[in-house]
Amino acid sequence: MAVNAYKIDHVAIAVHSIEETLPVYTGGIGLKFLHEEVVEDQMARLAFIEVGESLIELLEPTCPESPIAKFLEKKGPGIHHIAYAVPDVVEALASAKEAGYRLIDEVPRKGGHGKMIAFLHPKDTHGVLTEFCQRIED
Repeated sequence: MAVNAYKIDHVAIAVHSIEETLPVYTGGIGLKFLHEEVVEDQMARLAFIEVGESLIELLEPTCPESPIAKFLEKKGPGIHHIAYAVPDVVEALASAKEAGYRLIDEVPRKGGHGKMIAFLHPKDTHGVLTEFCQRIED
């Protein structure tokens, strides 16, 4: 599968509370908080923290039906997914599908931080939920 990922965009971490978790990264570790937003269709509140050219994305559920809430219930807080920045998320999905990977998203959707996103099924990536993302806004 040749998707031409050019860097790790972010590592997403599922948390029960951004307020309780953020000081771990901005205080003790000393990283820079960038911004926070809510992605309604994902039922999640996101906080972005800068780590060099990459980000840590804290994911907090906004309701009990949220996929993040279900993740937390099943696995507890921790790494949720790894996202790779790609020049063309549609092309990356097509390449992955052609290589035999199962897609969670057949077409990209709007994600946080001004990006179009799409996920591969973790059963095909050795248990790691994998996201492709392409910046669409500055």
